[in-house]
Amino acid sequence: QVQLVESGGGLVQAGGSLRLSCAASGRSFSNYGMGWFRQAPGKEREFVAAISWGGSITNYANSVKGRFTISRDNAKNMVYLQMNTLKPEDTAVYYCAAGKLPREYEYEYHYWGQGTQVTVSS
Repeated sequence: QVQLVESGGGLVQAGGSLRLSCAASGRSFSNYGMGWFRQAPGKEREFVAAISWGGSITNYANSVKGRFTISRDNAKNMVYLQMNTLKPEDTAVYYCAAGKLPREYEYEYHYWGQGTQVTVSS
């Protein structure tokens, strides 16, 4: 079992930055690939970024490539999402998830956090 708690969301102006954090508890955190997903109002949840268990492999949605960076610290059981050059269309609830592989398929992630709201004003 892995429990995930996101933090770091908030209100930011377009062009600004935010850093989301995901604290994991439970066993064998370092064995899991980790992902970030987001869900905007009225839309389906979508993949944002993922990272392999060791951190050597990362995967990004085209919409955030070059602006967002995913990282992890296995010693601290933490995953981060650094978001730069934010746009109003990045407004969503952001979820942290744990799975086996750092891929974009939601069904491959077994554990989910409650989400943190990110709002980008224009």
